[in-house]
Amino acid sequence: MEHIGYIRHQPNLDAVFAALADPTRRAILSRLADGQASVNEIAAPFEISQPAVSRHLKVLERAGLISRDVDEQRRPAVLKAETMAAAVEWLTEFKEFWETSFDQLDDILIRMQKTKQ
Repeated sequence: MEHIGYIRHQPNLDAVFAALADPTRRAILSRLADGQASVNEIAAPFEISQPAVSRHLKVLERAGLISRDVDEQRRPAVLKAETMAAAVEWLTEFKEFWETSFDQLDDILIRMQKTKQ
């Protein structure tokens, strides 16, 4: 695991995780995993206005999770997988820690169970 101050260039993970904290934005990303979509197409399943969806898209775009192109009259949104991959990579660095912690917890629980018997 890399230490703070020694981290190679990455997307702004604070912005990425802040964007991912909202369930509507996560749903939008899930929709975009199926392919590009316009604001109207993205807004269809939600009970929120198109301007609200546009605000969510701006947050996702600033975080680098999507890009928006100009295609004649529409501005379709497209998922940018490399930014999501950077967030997953950062989380993966903690996998060994989590596994070790869970193994230690398992050992403690087994010992507690044995002392009860």
